[in-house]
Amino acid sequence: MPLPNLPWKTIAGLSGAAACIAGAFGTHALRSRLTPFQLESWQTASHYQLLHSAVLLYVSTLPAAQAALPGYLFTAGIGLFSGTIYGLALVPQGHKSRKVLGPLTPVGGSFLIAGWVVLALSRGKVKL
Repeated sequence: MPLPNLPWKTIAGLSGAAACIAGAFGTHALRSRLTPFQLESWQTASHYQLLHSAVLLYVSTLPAAQAALPGYLFTAGIGLFSGTIYGLALVPQGHKSRKVLGPLTPVGGSFLIAGWVVLALSRGKVKL
């Protein structure tokens, strides 16, 4: 059974807007509240989110059968990778939620990598 297609262009636009907001929020509102390491982590998360939102915009131009798998991988990767880094930057050391967030970050990164690999190998043949 094929994966259902989602409105990748809309998801890309909303994710890109959220990345811009997050980057500005980190720079202006969190600068005095976060350590330099936390602020750098926050900026890394917004950078990766923005970059992969642009890739999702490209995915939205692909035929439906070719877009679904990388679209899901990039969307999940953005949420898990960037989302957990945002959380880790805000949650104090020793907080119990860090035990959940920390291990999810590389899972999100793996989804991002898998999205790139699927795009590289697909040559218009991705179907699930």
